[in-house]
Amino acid sequence: MSSSIVYAEPEEVVQLIRDASKQPGKDYVIIDVRGDDYRGGNIPGAINVPASDMYDQANDLITKYSKVPNIYFHCALSQVRGPKSARIYSETVKNLGRKSDQQVKVLRNGFEGWHAKYRKEKDLIENYDESVWLWAIEDDK
Repeated sequence: MSSSIVYAEPEEVVQLIRDASKQPGKDYVIIDVRGDDYRGGNIPGAINVPASDMYDQANDLITKYSKVPNIYFHCALSQVRGPKSARIYSETVKNLGRKSDQQVKVLRNGFEGWHAKYRKEKDLIENYDESVWLWAIEDDK
């Protein structure tokens, strides 16, 4: 497991979500580290662990998901909270002395990028509340 940030393109995650043979929590895990900005929609199957809780939750996440081959972190833009949370997770694995082939990645452009690209695809956004995103979809009108 590398300590440098590895970014995943959204298409990689879409492929996993749409592959009926892949199960969230077994084949991949998506950790959405947004806090109050989690409201309004999320990637299907994502687990919300606010970045402010990552230090406290890292051990539990590792215990629960260490055997999952791919783990993806993201926040709104994947510029600060997502990468930092991925680093905390990776460093905690290392500090626990665990050997792992798990791929820890950050979703490029975060949920805002995901929303911009996939908001009209019902299978790629859960719990969607358009009213939260009116500022982002003004150009659609």
